[in-house]
Amino acid sequence: MRYRHFPTVTLALGVVLLVDVLRVFLPAVITIFGQAASTPAELLGAFAFGWFLLALAAPALVRRVGARPVTLVAAVLLVVARLAVNGQPGGRLQLWLATAGLLAGLVWLAGVAAGTDRPVPGLALGLAVGALLHTVLDTYRPAFLGDWPAWLLAVVVAGLFLAGQARPAPPAGAGGVRSWLLAGPALLLAGMVALSPAVARTATSYQFGLLRSDPADEVGVATVPLFGPAPLAVAVGGFLLAALASPRRGAWRWLGPVALVAGAVLVALERGELLLPAVLLTAVGLGACLASAGAADGRVADDAATPAVDDGGRAGQDAARAAGRRGYAAVAGMLVFAVAAVAYYAAYDLGHPNAGVPVAVAVLVAAVALAARPGPGPLRSPLPPVWTAASAAVLTLVAAIASDELLSATNRDGPPETVRVAAYNVRMGFGIHGRFDPDALARAVAGADVVVLGEVDRGWLLNGGHDTLDLLAERLDMPYVFAPAADPLWGDAVLSRWPLDAARTRPLPAVGAPTGAQALGVTIDFSEDVRLAVVATHLQPPPGGDPVVQARAVADFAVRYAAGRPLVVAGDLNTEPGDPAFAEFTRAGLVDALAAARPLPTSPADAPRQQIDHVLVTPDLATGDAAAPPGTASDHLPVAVTLTLPPA
Repeated sequence: MRYRHFPTVTLALGVVLLVDVLRVFLPAVITIFGQAASTPAELLGAFAFGWFLLALAAPALVRRVGARPVTLVAAVLLVVARLAVNGQPGGRLQLWLATAGLLAGLVWLAGVAAGTDRPVPGLALGLAVGALLHTVLDTYRPAFLGDWPAWLLAVVVAGLFLAGQARPAPPAGAGGVRSWLLAGPALLLAGMVALSPAVARTATSYQFGLLRSDPADEVGVATVPLFGPAPLAVAVGGFLLAALASPRRGAWRWLGPVALVAGAVLVALERGELLLPAVLLTAVGLGACLASAGAADGRVADDAATPAVDDGGRAGQDAARAAGRRGYAAVAGMLVFAVAAVAYYAAYDLGHPNAGVPVAVAVLVAAVALAARPGPGPLRSPLPPVWTAASAAVLTLVAAIASDELLSATNRDGPPETVRVAAYNVRMGFGIHGRFDPDALARAVAGADVVVLGEVDRGWLLNGGHDTLDLLAERLDMPYVFAPAADPLWGDAVLSRWPLDAARTRPLPAVGAPTGAQALGVTIDFSEDVRLAVVATHLQPPPGGDPVVQARAVADFAVRYAAGRPLVVAGDLNTEPGDPAFAEFTRAGLVDALAAARPLPTSPADAPRQQIDHVLVTPDLATGDAAAPPGTASDHLPVAVTLTLPPA
């Protein structure tokens, strides 16, 4: 590796470590510090935002102590926190380790910014490498306890980062403010959309799923994709090529900003079939905007290098002021990240619209890029654009293919006599102690033939960017059908050991509840014309009320969807037996499949008091062995029951 590559590679590795820490810190805020949907969203947001705000002191610290010692100490603390959080099974210690790592990472970023005037290659490479590693480990193990390959990977990245950090950096010029200002917004857009393997897989499952929904449905469903997260390779390659190449000039310079804003608008439309073009447009547009900002910073540096009649003291003061501006720009960009992330995800608790948040961030990035004035000549990148982009794309494609599993179901030898059905609110995969553990979730429903899941997250940055559904489906070896509720990445799913068919989904009336809700109907084909209709839902009660309106809508939809076939309605219904909403299901002719085991409380998981997770069936299905297996892999317990199918 040439010496001029060391600052770029070191910055890239630092970005990877910072993103890894963020993948632990963000979900820890809503599962350990507080509880989403119960702790006030304003308090959760204030806690998260406060640490970013505290980093505003970092540039002043750098100016007083010096960039090199501050950066070295912060780099060591970042590495220690990153490795320590790998071994924590959740709880308060995990929260505070992640918080310490975040603060150390922000101070490190400010210190590096003070001494780096052309950060775009390092920032772009770091975001791309982070996406590659997240793909290699199937969106799960980079930031959480895993087996020895995860530890080895973390140690290697940390070691290379510290080795590069120990080398003295070349002197910095006067530019870099624009590029550092875009670091936080770029991290947000990359994690939310452009470079997320979970989002890419989900987008593919809408676009190229192996089971198609009815085109007449208002909201489509997603099914097991044939290519998994493979489109991410195009996104990573396009992003790096656009970021490292010389930016377009004249009217062509509008292409990148327009593509970025167009991709964000597609995200804001919240339609699954638009998610894939949104990923690709956002990736290429984001890279082009970073390139424009980097080229303008190069012009500033070249202008500052023009000889002038001045004394050494004035030159030193100018350098110090430039370093300070870059440090504050980096912290300000991360503040944009924090504000936008809190505003977007807190909306699901507060009930305000959030679709415009990614659009606003994209417009900010586009405006900075368009305001930049590149120099007259091409700006040479420390990394060859075509070779780097092509290599990253190929590696990402290989990782996507190797990490993904194609799930398929086949008819067994004739239809079964009994079917074990389980329903589980998985709380985005996070347990009572704030630990993301898909293995524990899979063990909780082991032995079930049909699994209904609620609160399924397929790539929210707030929750670490995991595709919880894919991780569970692979561990259970079951294909799935997913229906969005809040947006294309959050909703409900049905998994089955037998083939799934005729998926339908209907949005439910909001009735004042902040999070959206839907009803997903799926038909399970047991062969020999034996079929079972399954409807999955997660009712959202209005403030202080019972979800009567949604329960009535689900019951009506389920009866029409089943059309006389045996029917199962399951999920977190947020109502108890005897409540008005529960009565809507019995009024529709359904019976409580768990009645023989009552009382059967399921929430909260560590001290169950409420009976709000249910399985209801038509009278032609005999029930037995109802249970709510204990565990803390979620904040709910699963419920399971064995159904005896009627004769063919």
